[in-house]
Order: sequence, then C-alpha cells, then structure tokens
Amino acid sequence: MLLKDFLAEAGTEKNLTELILFFSEQARNVRHGFYCTIPRTPSEEITRNQFGEEQMELDKYADEIFISGLKETRLARYIATEEQPEIIEVENPKHQFGVVIDPLDGSSLIDVNLCVGSIIGIYPGHVLEKGLSLVAALYILYGPLTTLTFTTGKGVHEFVMNDAGEFVLRHKDLRIPDGKIYAPGALRKDYLPAHSQWIQALEDAGYKLRFSGCFVGDVHQILHKGGVFAYPGFRGKENGKLRLLYEANPMGMIIFQAGGAISNGKDDILTIKPKEIGQVTPIYVGGRKEIALIETLMKEG
Repeated sequence: MLLKDFLAEAGTEKNLTELILFFSEQARNVRHGFYCTIPRTPSEEITRNQFGEEQMELDKYADEIFISGLKETRLARYIATEEQPEIIEVENPKHQFGVVIDPLDGSSLIDVNLCVGSIIGIYPGHVLEKGLSLVAALYILYGPLTTLTFTTGKGVHEFVMNDAGEFVLRHKDLRIPDGKIYAPGALRKDYLPAHSQWIQALEDAGYKLRFSGCFVGDVHQILHKGGVFAYPGFRGKENGKLRLLYEANPMGMIIFQAGGAISNGKDDILTIKPKEIGQVTPIYVGGRKEIALIETLMKEG
C-alpha cells in the first residue's frame, strides 16, 4: 500500500496528510544530494551551525531543500531547523503548522558511507511547545534502503521507497520489542554516577553495545530490536548535548507510540516545554524498563 493511500484509509486530516506527503517527496531530493555534494568543502570555506558543529555540504543542501519547499508550498507557518539560528515564519501560509527539522542527522558519517537520516516533528501551531503537543513525527533513513517511519498518534508505521520513488508500506503498527541492545553516547570517563550505575546494570544483564554516531539510525535499530539509546548529561555538559526540539521530541513521540518511553533521566521529555529552539537535553529513549531503571537510579542518587 502506498503512503498516500495508507494516510487516506487511516482518516488522516487532509492538511496534515498534505504536509506528510510533502516531506516524503523531499526524500528523493535529499537523496539526490548525496551525488551532487560529494566533493568535500575546502577548509577555508567550512561553515558551522548554531551549535558550533561543522556543516557538511549535504547538511546545507538538505536544509535548503526543506526550507525552500515549505516556503514555496506554504504548507506550514513556522519552520525551525537545526541549521538555522532563528525560527522562520512563512508569508501567507495555507496552514498554521509549525515544523521542526534536523535536516541530516549523523552527517559526520557521510564520508564513511554510514546511515544518516532526516528527523521531522509537526506541531499544530508554534514550535516552542511540549512534545506532547506534536500532531505527527517522522524520520527518513538514507541507508541501503530509503525508509520513512511516522506516527500521527495512531501507532508507528514504516514505509520503504520503491524504484519509482514512492513509499510502500513495509511494517504496520510497529512495537518496540524486549531486546538487549544499548547505544551509549559520551565518553565513559565523563559519566556521572547514576549513569555509570545504569550502564553497569545493562552490561551485567548482557546488553550488547551498538552505537554508530547517528542518533536516528541508532534509535531506528532500537525500535526494531529493542533496548535503549542514551546520550546523557556528562562532565562538562551536564545538560546534555542532543537537541530537545529537533531530535528528542520527534523521536520520543515515535518511540512512545511504539510502546516505549523517553526521559532526561528524571522526567518524561515530552512533558518539557522548551525555552528556546537550541535547547539541549540528556536523552534516554527505548524500552520502558530501561527508562524506569535510570529514573530510579537518578532519584536515588
């Protein structure tokens, strides 16, 4: 079943359907960028985003694809992306949606040909709202297959791009299984005490370490195989490193809808109202029992 037919059969609201299909269509354009941005930018022309991270050519290419497309179609009023320092407000929008976008998560892996992806969250209005306010979230993985995984609050569904560039249903109503994979970010020497205890507990229970350096790719594996991803607060960055708006909230909604949970180690991330678009947070996302354990250790510590 094609994505457009699935959305229609599910009774997805018309304007939201239009926006989700817009993002699915941009996947082909972003994928094309892998071929036309291969030459590495000369060192004297390197640019950095608002977080001080080096921007790959494909980062900027994907960012421009999404922003220009949204401005042209006017399908949303507010646009916030990881590559832009301020919220963009579209002139004369058709709808009032606010969208948050990580145009290309994991882009540091491009030069070694590992999986990267785009993360998108859709709000009914302004983007500086709790993750619980999201009306849809999706991510697109550019790997051996190009896949699109999404939720509108009615389960999590995965589609795969076919030879014609259309997304076809691959998995319906995904549920995170009971698995033993853990994907831990940050250096072990910088772990804080409660997090160290949690990691030790997972290792004692036989969890296998699987960490690629691409947040969306690692969480995708957790969704399919079970376990937990973590990028904690650590010495020097006690407030965490990953972004609340562009990474935590959209992926958190998807994992929650698949029966999992997301936390900053103390509270459900989806209940946190962001103060600014660049806000960072510690992230624990995956199975409920793993999330419950870190929250218990944090409270005891």
